[in-house]
Amino acid sequence: MIRIAHVGHGYWGKNLARNFHELGNLAVVSDPVAAVAEAAAAAYGVGTASFEDVVADPGIDAVSIASPAGLHYRHAKAALEAGKHVYVEKPLALAVAEAEELRDLAAKRGLTLMVGHLLQYHPVYVRLQELVKAGELGRLHHVYSNRLSLGKFRTEENVLWSFAPHDISMILGLIDGEPEVVTAQGNVAYTPGVADLVMAQMRFAGGTTAHVFVSWMHPFKEQRLVVIGENGMAVFEDSQPVWEDKLVIYRHKIDRSGPVPTPAKADAERVVVEKAEPLKEECRHFIRCIENHTVPRTDGREGLAVLRVLDAAEKALAENLKGATRTGEAA
Repeated sequence: MIRIAHVGHGYWGKNLARNFHELGNLAVVSDPVAAVAEAAAAAYGVGTASFEDVVADPGIDAVSIASPAGLHYRHAKAALEAGKHVYVEKPLALAVAEAEELRDLAAKRGLTLMVGHLLQYHPVYVRLQELVKAGELGRLHHVYSNRLSLGKFRTEENVLWSFAPHDISMILGLIDGEPEVVTAQGNVAYTPGVADLVMAQMRFAGGTTAHVFVSWMHPFKEQRLVVIGENGMAVFEDSQPVWEDKLVIYRHKIDRSGPVPTPAKADAERVVVEKAEPLKEECRHFIRCIENHTVPRTDGREGLAVLRVLDAAEKALAENLKGATRTGEAA
């Protein structure tokens, strides 16, 4: 049995601990707040330990990390250097060079390194990806993702870093290769220096384009991924309350025989996908990759690719926000 120590029992970390426990692999809970760790350990019938004791324990096979993002690199590196397999919540690190180091370290040690890009393990997204790879939609023209809600506002990271990693991961999973060009615009409304709304655009070598729209100052919740291909279009809408409505295909055709392209609309087709909890599928995947010595869907290479796009978008966003400030001052 793979014995997992979970580090960071906060807002999201508690869900990881629960799933690893339900799968029968949780051995230890670690949190800097002793009372939090002790309460979780008591609930799951496991032990507690400091992070230093976790990485030093030869009885621990793997470490699940949901500490604050600024600690991901340090915690993941220490665990890998101690010979532990590592699951780390997104982002893999805050700097591209750090992510490259973690990827290389895991490869050198022959260890599993997996990044928590949850929606890659959503059964509906998995089915959508299968359809795209099988050519059901033809060549892709454009892919876009909206992740919008009202709150929870952050002050330590902007909405790009908080929301967009999942969407960038899904888009890269549908389009071969990394984008050649990344641009971004945004709006800072409430906390100085922290963008509350961001639109990031990508252009790929084959001509496919994509964009991600993320905001926590939106009047309603929307989680929608749209794929536009030459032979059809697909919508993965995770905010749909009914599971059967989450994936829909429109086999619209465009007649180009005349002087003006004319659409021939088709009815929506619901795609049947077996229901399962994405997080449990993600946790189960991590365990199976360790047991079977297979590469995770979201390994260090994939986590690094997402981080490169985030880094490029962050730099473009900073430039555009500076330009907006200068324009405002001039006015």
